Amino acid sequence: MRRFVVWGDNALARRLVGELINSYGAQVTAVVPSLSAHQAPQIAELCALDPWSAVVREPRLTAATFSRPELAEAEAVAFVDADDVANVDAALIAREALPDVRVVLRMFNTVLGEGVASRLRNCAVLSASEIAAPAFVAAARGDHTPTAIRLSDGQRLAAVERATADPAHIRCGLAVTGAPAGGPDRDPVSLPADDGAADLVLVSTYDRPRPAPRRVRRHPLRMTRLVLQGGLRRVLAGVAALIATGTVVVATVKDLSPWRALYVTVLTTLGGANADLEASRTRQAVDLALVVAGVAVIPAVTAAVVNTLVKARLKAAAGGLAVPVGDHVIVVGLGNVGARVVQGLHDQGIDVVAVDRSGAARGVAVARGLGIPVILGDARDPETLQAASVATARCLVMVTTDDVTNLEAALLARASRPDLRVVLRLFDEDFARRIKTAFGLNHSRSVSYLAAPAFAASMVGSEVVDTIPVGRRVLLVAEVRVGARSRLEDRHFHEVSVPGELRLVAVRTGRRSALGEGVQTFWYPERSRGRTLDRAHTMVVVATRAGLVSLLERAAERPG
Repeated sequence: MRRFVVWGDNALARRLVGELINSYGAQVTAVVPSLSAHQAPQIAELCALDPWSAVVREPRLTAATFSRPELAEAEAVAFVDADDVANVDAALIAREALPDVRVVLRMFNTVLGEGVASRLRNCAVLSASEIAAPAFVAAARGDHTPTAIRLSDGQRLAAVERATADPAHIRCGLAVTGAPAGGPDRDPVSLPADDGAADLVLVSTYDRPRPAPRRVRRHPLRMTRLVLQGGLRRVLAGVAALIATGTVVVATVKDLSPWRALYVTVLTTLGGANADLEASRTRQAVDLALVVAGVAVIPAVTAAVVNTLVKARLKAAAGGLAVPVGDHVIVVGLGNVGARVVQGLHDQGIDVVAVDRSGAARGVAVARGLGIPVILGDARDPETLQAASVATARCLVMVTTDDVTNLEAALLARASRPDLRVVLRLFDEDFARRIKTAFGLNHSRSVSYLAAPAFAASMVGSEVVDTIPVGRRVLLVAEVRVGARSRLEDRHFHEVSVPGELRLVAVRTGRRSALGEGVQTFWYPERSRGRTLDRAHTMVVVATRAGLVSLLERAAERPG
């Protein structure tokens, strides 16, 4: 039986423990700082259901921790705390105590992660927020945002909607989502038997650079609307009425045409009048009144403009929007996931307003660095949502770490905007289903549910290249080598795929291609009916977690 260790007491640790026990049938030792804090009680319940798994309490990891038999014999250890530095420190301790153990690290900082992975042998670094964020971005957009995938040999793939794909470049169908753009989530059908029925497909991009997304051009009249709001609007209305009245009087008294009367009135109002001593007293009185009005109006207009702009700047400093926005996405919760979602939406050219209760949240600096307005406040407060212009938003994305907060703010927003698209971060699958039924909140995602399969696959040693979000779940893109004397050796290519679980996308033979352009690769392998697998081959597959588990068992090397 395979043995694994998971260090952490958060939602990802809980989901990862369950994934290893239920999907891989592994013996898991969960190491937690306390048996009563965070998700530790739920982790203990999972382990209690399996006679081979257990929970160990270790307030502080040391080299002695890994001398315990249940830890010393583990083939892989996952460190999934939310603190990058804590994970790195724990991994270094584990490497000193267990030089050969496989280490899987959860890290947000990709630069630091790459550095650690390059120095720690047999180490994989994954980011839960990076895995999960594309699913939230796609849900906010109401479509399937293209997912770029790079294989180990440099080949580039992408998951796109069939309607936008070049038919000649489609490698396989991924899922039947059954949901029109902007419509409610429906349970997707992954890797359907009928490849042509899939509306989400995998395509080759042939190293063609993806065009940079166009930034949405801001409306040129937004600043004008800002200037014209409030008291200034009334002042300008009064000026217009004064000019109109003056034009009528001037046309009557001076016997001028309407155009000349308007010309003289506006010019005089702006301070350009010339005295005419030969005019009648009536005409002089009109000229004098116009000049006096002009002198009075211009300072009033100036004061109103300055007052409006100063109020707008003070509002922005206090957490409001200095410039009106519309058709934007409001992202509430600027932790690790929120920071990635904000970045992803911005990269897709979508206007974003970011909200968090704390100015110290990781995503606050990210948003401000991108020029995205940040509002500091509680999204459960109607004034905070109003400050974020919820009335004109296209979508509200709630990604705080508290399910109750996410739901409460979503219901508050829906009360004022029944048609508002809402995307929720919810941990529990059953809870999400009940929320969908009771409140009509159809779009929900779980970070741990999306990320755990990739972490588990990395622990068992499979090369998970990337993940493709499909609703609340993910498909895993992996490269699996055919083991010597495995159950797949000498099997035909077309015998690998399993509808609904696994799709063989390509087979790399390990030999140079006839054209000398890298390793020989068979695309559309299922069409190669006469070809069989051998131990030199590497399979590129797209799979559900169950499909990948089954494939790893079939491809595992067996003793001679």
